[in-house]
Amino acid sequence: MSKYQADVQALLQYVGGKENIRAVSHCMTRMRFVLVEPDKADTARIEAIPAVKGTFTQAGQFQVIIGNDVAVFYNEFTAYAGIEGVSKDAVKAAAKTNQSLIQRVVGTLGEIFAPIIPALICGGLILGFRNIIGEINFFAGGTMSLSDVSQFWAGVYNFLWLIGEAVFHMLPVGIVWSITKKMGTTQILGIILGLTLVSPQLLNGFSVATAEQIPVWDFGFAQVQMIGYQGQVIAAMLAGFVLVYLEKFFKKICPEVVSMIVVPFLSLVPAVIVAHTVVGPIGWKIGDAIASVVYLGLTSNVRWLFAALFGLLYAPIVMTGLHHMTNAIDSQLVNLYEGTILWPMIALSNIAQGSAVLAMSVLQKKNQRAQQVNIPACISCYLGVTEPALFGVNMKYGFPLVCGMIGSSVAAVISIGTGVEAYSIGVGGLPGILSIKPQFWVTFLLAMAAAIVIPFLLTFVVGKRKLDTAALQGEGQPEEEPQPVPAADDGEIKSPITGKIIPLEEIPDQVFSQGVLGEGVGIQPAGTEVLAPADGTICSVMEDSKHACGIQLDNGVELLIHVGMDTVAMNGEGFQLHVHEGDRVRLGDRLITFDPEKIRQAGHPTTTAFVVTEPGDFTFTFQSGLEAVAGETTIITCQ
Repeated sequence: MSKYQADVQALLQYVGGKENIRAVSHCMTRMRFVLVEPDKADTARIEAIPAVKGTFTQAGQFQVIIGNDVAVFYNEFTAYAGIEGVSKDAVKAAAKTNQSLIQRVVGTLGEIFAPIIPALICGGLILGFRNIIGEINFFAGGTMSLSDVSQFWAGVYNFLWLIGEAVFHMLPVGIVWSITKKMGTTQILGIILGLTLVSPQLLNGFSVATAEQIPVWDFGFAQVQMIGYQGQVIAAMLAGFVLVYLEKFFKKICPEVVSMIVVPFLSLVPAVIVAHTVVGPIGWKIGDAIASVVYLGLTSNVRWLFAALFGLLYAPIVMTGLHHMTNAIDSQLVNLYEGTILWPMIALSNIAQGSAVLAMSVLQKKNQRAQQVNIPACISCYLGVTEPALFGVNMKYGFPLVCGMIGSSVAAVISIGTGVEAYSIGVGGLPGILSIKPQFWVTFLLAMAAAIVIPFLLTFVVGKRKLDTAALQGEGQPEEEPQPVPAADDGEIKSPITGKIIPLEEIPDQVFSQGVLGEGVGIQPAGTEVLAPADGTICSVMEDSKHACGIQLDNGVELLIHVGMDTVAMNGEGFQLHVHEGDRVRLGDRLITFDPEKIRQAGHPTTTAFVVTEPGDFTFTFQSGLEAVAGETTIITCQ
C-alpha cells in the first residue's frame, strides 16, 4: 500500500476527477493544477485531507500545499490517476487558458504595479497630510491655512513635497522599471528610459495644459515637443513595453560577443525616440479629447447625465494618469465663474473608492497581509489620493472598483444636480467639504453620504458572496499554531546563506509568510552559496529546478531551504545543485550555488525561505534583523 493512497484518492475526487485536470505539476512544496472547470474543486474537503496544508488559486493555477513530501505525493497521485505530469512552463501556459483577456490584462497590470504599491501608499498619505496643513483654510476667517500662519508647518509642507514629487511626478520611472523587472530584461535600461520621460529639461507634464508655449527639439526637417510625462501611466507603460520587446528582439539576433555593447544601445535609443514622438503625443491626444468632452458635459442641458458618466468613469481615468487634464478645466471655470462644479465630483469619487476599500478592510479584518495595504490605502483615499486604493486594492479584486464607481456616479448626480460649487481645486476626499462654498455644504454632505454608504454596502454584499476564505482570512492560513522546533542536538541552527535575516511574514509569498509550511525566517541573500545549517541527511531536492532542498536533522527535525520565490519557473537556470536525496551532510557543506542576478532578471524575488517543516516537540526562537554569515551565525535556537 502506498504512503498516501487514501489522500491521493480523495484529492482526485475533490478536484473534480481526472477529466477535470488539464495539467498537473509540482514544485518544492505544492501540487499545481490547471483545471478545466476550477469551480468543481471542493476546497473545503481538499483542505480536510490529512496530507494537505492548504490551497489557493493564483494566475489560473489551483495550488495544493503538501510540504517537503510533495514529490512522493505527486508520483503517487499521477500513478493512481493515470495522468502524465508536465513541466512547470507547460502548466503556466495551460493556466492562461483559464483566464479571460480581461483577467490576463488585469493580472499583468497587477504584477506591474505590485512592486510600486508601497511607494504609492506612502506618497498618498504624505499628499493627504499636505492637503490638510497647506490647502485647507482653517484660520483668519477661512482665508489662511495652517502653513500660512505657522513657519514650522510651512517648512513641513514644503519639505514633504520632496517625497510626494518623487512618488507621483516620477511615477513613470517606477512603472518602466517594474515592466522590465517583470519581463526579465535589463532593469537599469528601464530606469534610464523612465528618467527621460520626467527629465527637468522637459516641460513638466502637469503644466502642459496651461502652458503658453511648448519648447521643441528642432532637427531642421522636423520638430519634437519637449513634453514631460510626470504622473502619466499609459505613456510610461507603452514606452516600457517598447523597450522590453526591442531588447528581446536584439538579444535574439545579436552575436553574444558584442551583445553587451550593441543590445543596450539599439534598445534604449529607439525606445526613447518612440516614447517622445509616438507614445507621448498619442497620450496627450487622448487627454485633450477627454478634457473637451468634460467641458462640453459641464455646460450642456443634460449635465446630470454627464455627472453620472463622469462619476462612473473618473476612477478608471485616474488609473491612466489622464485625470490631470481636468486641472486645466477647473482653472478655467474658477477664472470665469469664481468657482468650479467639477472639483466636488472629483472629491466625491475619491470618497467612493475609499469607501469600497473600507468595506474590503471590514471583510478582510482577519487577513493581516491584506490589511497592510487596505488600511493605509483607505486613509490616503479619504484624504484625496486614490492611486494606492485603486492599484493596491480595488483593481486587484475588480468588484470594489465597480462598486466605488457606482457610488461615485450617484453622488456626482446629487452634486451637480444641486449646483454644488467649490472655491477652487486642491482638496479632495473627506476634507473636500472645506473647499465647498458654505451655501452648498448641506447638499454636498448628502452627496458625501451617498459616496460613503453606497460603495460600502455594495462592496460588502458582493464581497461576502465573491471572496473565498483565503481572501477573507489570508491565503494558506493555518488552522492551528505550529509547534516550535529545535535547531539541532546542541540547540543551534546556523544560517544557510550569508545575508540579512528578516521575519517570516516579510517573505513575499503567502504560503511561507503565513507559516503554512512551518515557522522560520527569510533571508535577503548577500552571498551565492547555500550551506548546510547543521548535520543531517538530505531528504528532498528539486533535481530539475535545483532551487530548493530539504534536510532532516539527526533528531528527526526537517528543514526546508527555498532559494527565491517562484524560482521553480526558471527550470534550473542560474542554479547548481551539489547534493542528492539521501546524501549525508555536515554543518557548512555546500548544498546549492545560485546566481542572484539571474533570479532578479527573471523577475523573481531573491528572498530565501528557511522554515521548519517537521518541528517535533521542542521550543525555539528565531533571530531576525541581523546580518548573518552562512554556516557561522546562529539564527535558530532551541531548548
